[in-house]
Parts: sequence; C-alpha cells; structure tokens
Amino acid sequence: MTILKLCRYVALPMFLMLGISHNSGHAQDNALAQELSASEKSITTIASLTAKGDLANLETALEDGLEAGLTVNEIKEVLVHLYAYCGFPRSLRGLRTFIKVLDQRKEKGIQDTPGAEATVMDDARSKYDRGKENLETLIQRKLDGPPADYAAFAPIIEVFLKEHLFADVFERDVLDYKQRELVTVSVLATIGGVEPMLRSHLNICLSQGFTPEQLEAWVSLVAKNVDKPKMESAKEVMNEVLETKK
Repeated sequence: MTILKLCRYVALPMFLMLGISHNSGHAQDNALAQELSASEKSITTIASLTAKGDLANLETALEDGLEAGLTVNEIKEVLVHLYAYCGFPRSLRGLRTFIKVLDQRKEKGIQDTPGAEATVMDDARSKYDRGKENLETLIQRKLDGPPADYAAFAPIIEVFLKEHLFADVFERDVLDYKQRELVTVSVLATIGGVEPMLRSHLNICLSQGFTPEQLEAWVSLVAKNVDKPKMESAKEVMNEVLETKK
C-alpha cells in the first residue's frame, strides 16, 4: 500500500470519528438547553415551597440550593422577592427558616458563601421612571398606551407597581431578571387563581431567554409541590402561551 493510500485509509475513520464527536457535542448542547440548571431548579423549588408555606420541606430545599451553588444573598433575595407576590407572612417565615438552616450548617462547620450585595443605585431619575423602564425591558415593548383598567380604577396601585416592585425590587442586581421571573412564575403557579398574571410572566420568561422545553421542565418541577387543580391550571396557561409562539 502506498503512503498516500495509507494516509487516506487512516484519515477517513478519523474524519468520521471527529464528525460523530462534533454531532454528539451538538446533541449534548441541545439537551442542556432543554434543562434548567441546578441553581434554577433550586430557585423554583424554594420559591414554590415558601409560597405554599411548607417549611419542613423548605429546609431541605434551602440546603440543596446552597449545595447547588446559590450564595446566601441570592437565596435571601429569592425569599425577599416573593413577598411581592404572596405576601410578607410567607416571605418572613421563609427567611426565618433560612436563618435556622444557616445556623445548623455553621454548627457543623460549614461556611456558606455570602455572595454579592445589591449595587447602590446612582440614578437621578424618579423611581417611577426607573420602574417603567425596567418593566419595558422585561416585556420588550414601550408602555405608551392607555392605562390598564386597574390603574385607571385605582391609580395608586400603578404607582406602587412602578416605584416599588419594578424599581425598588427588580433593579436589585443580586438576582438578574431571568432569575426573578423564575421566582415569580413559581409563586404564581403555587398560589393559583392568578392565571392572567401567570400568563404575562410566562411570556416574559420566554422573552428573557427561557426555552419552551425549560418551561415544561419548570412546570413539572413545581407540580411536585402543588395540588392537582392548581397544577392543571398552570399547565393549561403554559400550553396556551407556548402555542401562541409557534
């Protein structure tokens, strides 16, 4: 066999092997794109159990979240954020449960990573204008139409939404918008009866980069902690949202 033929003989299998490896890499990337990360799964579970008030299982979820790489401040921010959607009582009980978990871990000699604090805002604009811009970034369109019916009926609630929720809360950069939306939809699906809001925030999840496959993984994860009627409702809303994106 000539040297040229030998090179061809050896190169062809190598080329095929490289091709298989390359395609396998793409398959793995696609599979990963369909999954929530470990930290996203933990955020979902923590938010859902806190909203439900299931403190016993929340303790385990909080430990799992720390082991998944969430910092102390990130988990605290999850627990603070969700008060806007299920109230101070659930949020405060979640925070106290987290204190208990951290104290127990300290007694075992475990040093958890505190993580970054929220950046101090340096913006001379009013909180209302900042909140309005943050909301426009979330929904990816300008809010220049007539006010919603609830805003026309009770204007102060619109002020609270813009100044507090979308300025004071959403601009805190301990969590990014994608993580905050994951907290939000997890709470809304858990408390149930808020389908219009869930629909809006699932649309925001898609605009913030979650894939349909990831939302399907999300709803299956929340289903472990939520009763059947609420979960069926959440799945129906999610399917409607995904159908409109086809």
